[in-house]
Amino acid sequence: MADFAQAKRLADAVAAERVEEPLLLSWFDRGRGVESPAGVSECHRGCDTPGYVDYAAARGGALVVDIGQGAYVFCYRPLGEFA
Repeated sequence: MADFAQAKRLADAVAAERVEEPLLLSWFDRGRGVESPAGVSECHRGCDTPGYVDYAAARGGALVVDIGQGAYVFCYRPLGEFA
């Protein structure tokens, strides 16, 4: 995978196939060392579950799309009640 934009397009396509009206809740870019929401993993140091995954799970996350064995991770939920 070349860059974040390509990885996100791929993850969005996968999510669209698997989740009705997917809403991106959180993501991680290992190469740049950034995540969204920013700082969500600070309280998860030493935990098995990364902060960006736990954040999404607590908000109804239903799908984790992992691109490149953790190089890029995107967490989605169905739009559902937000529609």
